[in-house]
Amino acid sequence: MLEVTQINYIRHEANQKGDSYASIAKRMGIDPRTVKKYANQEEFKHKQVQKRKAPVMEHVKPIIDKWIKEDLKKKKKFHRTAKRMFTQLVKFHSFKGSYRTVRDYVSKRKKELHDYIEEAALPLESLPGTAQVDFGTAPFSYQSKVIELPYLVMSFPYSNTFYFQVFPSENTECLLEGLQRIFKYMGGVPRTIRFDNLSPAVKKILAKGERELTDTFERFVMHLGFQYEFCNPRKGNEKGHVESMVKYVRNNFLLPECTILDLDQFNATLWEMAEEDRDRPHYKKKVNLQHLFEEEQQEWLILPEKDFECAIHQELKSDKYGMVNYDSKVYSTSPRYARQVVKVQVTYNTVAILNDQNEVIVKHSRLYGIKRQSMIWQPYLDLLSRRPRAIKYTSIYEQFPPEWTEYLRRCTEDEQKEVLKLLGGLLKNDDFTLLQEALVNASRKGHPSADQIKHCFYSLLNQDHQHQAIKVQSPVPDMPDIQRGLSHYDAFFQPEGEA
Repeated sequence: MLEVTQINYIRHEANQKGDSYASIAKRMGIDPRTVKKYANQEEFKHKQVQKRKAPVMEHVKPIIDKWIKEDLKKKKKFHRTAKRMFTQLVKFHSFKGSYRTVRDYVSKRKKELHDYIEEAALPLESLPGTAQVDFGTAPFSYQSKVIELPYLVMSFPYSNTFYFQVFPSENTECLLEGLQRIFKYMGGVPRTIRFDNLSPAVKKILAKGERELTDTFERFVMHLGFQYEFCNPRKGNEKGHVESMVKYVRNNFLLPECTILDLDQFNATLWEMAEEDRDRPHYKKKVNLQHLFEEEQQEWLILPEKDFECAIHQELKSDKYGMVNYDSKVYSTSPRYARQVVKVQVTYNTVAILNDQNEVIVKHSRLYGIKRQSMIWQPYLDLLSRRPRAIKYTSIYEQFPPEWTEYLRRCTEDEQKEVLKLLGGLLKNDDFTLLQEALVNASRKGHPSADQIKHCFYSLLNQDHQHQAIKVQSPVPDMPDIQRGLSHYDAFFQPEGEA
């Protein structure tokens, strides 16, 4: 078939200039009959492309579609090839067609499904398998005080559902821990997730909408395999669903102040709250939210076999006391590592100090709020009890509670050695409370020894313990009656043969 420009040329030369068919055909290098056809043609209909039906494929197309969708949730190296699909169809589904037919259909469907997935990444589309994420804040009652804590919400616009978890901060470690925790509970990963420009995820906003991601967040995305999107600056409406869900969660689940005794236990109760909320119809679709959420599940990516390590690794130099500063909080290492560079592994709730072989020296609970220092004493006590003279040349006294600082200053070298050994054995979870009370009690009659402090410590430890009555495992046997007096000794002095 000739192109439109060629047809127009023929009609102009023949009909308007009156040139012959033969001369036009010669100039164009085509048959004169073709020139005559287009010069005199009166109707130009759109030619319909005929699609050949492939009846042999009809009954296996749903099977192939199902396989392709399953594969798209896995790593590419685990995808079925068209050859493998053909083999399975012949073996298990009595397929009579050719391999080429299957190959062509698989190629076509993969392209169609890929285009559909790409559409899911368009802004504000409420397609199954997409999610939005943001933090909110709410008041909580903790240790008799009301404090504000952030909570992470993941919402699903298609089904109008959500999950949420409460954290002590909005840092990178909390964000990644929250996301991974939700993914594991759901058993899958949304294909596309939209974020605000959270500092834990975005290091810098570049030109043309590009983002420079933080190293940890970038590795997290590669590990899980989802597509990410970020809102334009000051365009919160681009994640309007999760913003509305943040308010919904606060108003319906977190007010008035919830009491938190243990944060992990509290978070464990939030899964059921979110799921119970699905027992209602969608505000537009008039379909139960749980049913829509189950449709979401069909589009999720499969979880990787291994969890992502939601931790930040840094190298920090300790001070003269062997203390390191991270995020404006101070953590102890060991006097062995004073003024040295140590490795620090930080998660949302722990700070671990590692040596050059990545072995844990000490592990702290991560500090939040007004408390600024975490001290683990065992590494200091173990060393100082073996080298008591070294304590005179350090400022370790300043790190002890005041009562113990003053007491150790008054001790002789031998007394210090005994007392430090005692502390190393009795100090549990680095809690000086009971030991301080024991020291105060033992000091009432003067400067106490290590044994006196130890005696007071165990007296305090056991003062509330009550002795239980001893339970006799078997009944006591009956005892014979007692014969009082000395008459029973007469038997020893009677002649033989007499009774």
